[in-house]
Amino acid sequence: MNEATPRRSAPPPSMSPIDFETDVGPLPLQGRLPEGLAGTLVRNGPNPAVPDPKAHWFVGDGMLHAFRIEDGQVRYRNRWVLTSRLAYARRTGHNPVTTPGAPQPGGEPFPVDDGAANTNVIRHAGRMLALEEAHLPIAVDLATLETLGVDDFRGGVQGRVTAHPKTDPSTGELLFFGYGTPESLSSGMSFGVVSPAGEVLRQEFFEAPYASMVHDFAVTANHVLFPVMPLTASRERAESGRPPFAWEPGFGTRVGLMPRAGSTADIVWWSGPAAYVFHVMNAWDEPGRVCVDVMQFARPPLFPLPDGSPASDGREPAQLVRWQFDLADPGRRFTQTVLEEIPGEFPRIDERRAGLPYRHGWFAGHAPGDDGELRMQSRLVHVDHAAPRADVYTFEGRDRISEPVFVARSPDSAEGDGWILAVAWRAATDTSDLVVFDARNVAAGPLCVASLPHRVPDGFHGNWFGVAG
Repeated sequence: MNEATPRRSAPPPSMSPIDFETDVGPLPLQGRLPEGLAGTLVRNGPNPAVPDPKAHWFVGDGMLHAFRIEDGQVRYRNRWVLTSRLAYARRTGHNPVTTPGAPQPGGEPFPVDDGAANTNVIRHAGRMLALEEAHLPIAVDLATLETLGVDDFRGGVQGRVTAHPKTDPSTGELLFFGYGTPESLSSGMSFGVVSPAGEVLRQEFFEAPYASMVHDFAVTANHVLFPVMPLTASRERAESGRPPFAWEPGFGTRVGLMPRAGSTADIVWWSGPAAYVFHVMNAWDEPGRVCVDVMQFARPPLFPLPDGSPASDGREPAQLVRWQFDLADPGRRFTQTVLEEIPGEFPRIDERRAGLPYRHGWFAGHAPGDDGELRMQSRLVHVDHAAPRADVYTFEGRDRISEPVFVARSPDSAEGDGWILAVAWRAATDTSDLVVFDARNVAAGPLCVASLPHRVPDGFHGNWFGVAG
């Protein structure tokens, strides 16, 4: 990025939490809902019940926002995920200190920590699961959003499960990983597989080259890839009051490449330049090589250097970049190629192509504003790898959108034939809308807009839960 790159704007009001649970609907519509679109979009994100201005945005209590589409109408429901953290905050008026043995501001002991459950929500083996970075999943009832409790797959999963497991569209298996396990802020990692019926088929533990924050990973038909990047973790820093996670680019990027038919003992570590990736768009195998498309930052936003000073000024947003691993390369160094100049985050695909060669992807893009600030998540970007340029819709003013979620028109429709659903925050009214686009022609604008009377705070991830499962 050069000096002409727009500066990143200050955190918007759209991040502010809301302090209520509600049921609203039917919502007023502009346009018409597509025929055949029936199910529920559920989004997850941090919404602290007891806001703390000193706390990192990533740690707020999870709140689920469900938009149910049925009989040509949209209804909305939101509920907090009732974790032990939330229950403690409601009882005492204070957020708990999660460090083991630390004194509690609420004056009573804090029970076993089951996390914030604030990052993603998936369905597997007939259960909807709220996920976050460093704890086990929490089961939630899809219809009511009632919290059912911690789910360790009948005792089969030990330690942490991150927010980005992958479902193999061919086998129905759920592949997951954990980092900083079993000891927090360590280089220990894990990998596991859960059958479509919910049986844990395997879970293995291994050591990464160094301790770091590993938010996402990649899976192909034949390989699993573990990206270890120099947003390092340090228990010594944390215990001395310094940042537990910090940017140390001298470590470089390491990616563990494991054959799915093998075990973690077969991981081969590849090297590349220092960079940071929160999210993978997709990964697949080609003859003699493995490819991974990621949203890559030169330096991670929202995290510091080891001394606590900022690692990034926000002027280097993520771009869609392709990593290629030439399996015949004796030096084990992967290459990086920028695919799309429009910056952005929160990449998604037609999940029927997960782990396979694919053509279509979508993400929330950024646009330069008239004031020189970067308008974060102000675009819906559709990347067609068979087309010369992206298909883009730009929202007005300071409006911004959530991660886009693809919904197929039918189980056997062509890749990308369906709709994109997202939640748009409207700056002028501080309210939010559910927006529905034709997935392969987003530039034409929304097919339908369903309007809420309140804001859905900026969150992280969501998924579509169709009526047929």
